[in-house]
This record gives sequence, C-alpha cells and structure tokens, in this order.
Amino acid sequence: MLFSRDRGTQVEDAVSRFLKKQGLTLLTRNYHCRGGEIDLVMQDKSVLVFVEVRFRKNSRFGSAVETVNKRKQSRIILTARHYLQQHPGKHDSCRFDVVGVAPADKGYQFEWIQNAFEQS
Repeated sequence: MLFSRDRGTQVEDAVSRFLKKQGLTLLTRNYHCRGGEIDLVMQDKSVLVFVEVRFRKNSRFGSAVETVNKRKQSRIILTARHYLQQHPGKHDSCRFDVVGVAPADKGYQFEWIQNAFEQS
C-alpha cells in the first residue's frame, strides 16, 4: 500500500508524463512559498501553466476537479504571483489548469481542465 506522499508523487509523475505527451514542458514541481504550493509549473508554447493535480479513489464525494474550491484557487493564485516575481520571463500569459486523476484498469484516468479558473 502506498502512503499518501508516495501516491502523490506517483500521481504527479503520471500527470507530468501525460502533459508532456500533450506538448507541455515541465519547468518545476512542488513550488512552495509561504502562501501555498503549486504541483506542476509547465510551459505550453509561450504560456506559463500552473497545474493543480487532484487524485480521488472514487467520485462518491465529487470529482477530483470539483475539490478545487475558491479558497484553494486563491492560494494557488497567490503562489503563482510569487513564482512570477521570482522567475520573470518571456511569457505571453499564464493559465491555471486542474488535472483530476482517478484509478483506471491500467494506470490512471485523467480529466484535464485547461483555464479551470482565473485570477480575479
């Protein structure tokens, strides 16, 4: 049985591989600041993508994507602002994606929501 940290790492690895196959480039993982954490920071052409990865064994209490509430979104946005201050670059824009992950017969099933939310 995987402990939650091990499972989290395994799921993030799988999401990273999935998004790389979609043409994105991984810049960093688990970016921390005082306000929060961003699971994956990726590049999609000239767009900087902040990715929140959510895993659920089942959807009894809602899908993984539905668990990214306004409070969580605010923390991700705060952390993204910190990242942008620390890593100024040539990005035309940025977006916030959520990837919901559920177990499947062979590996995982992904629900990738691009532009899942915006900063207000």
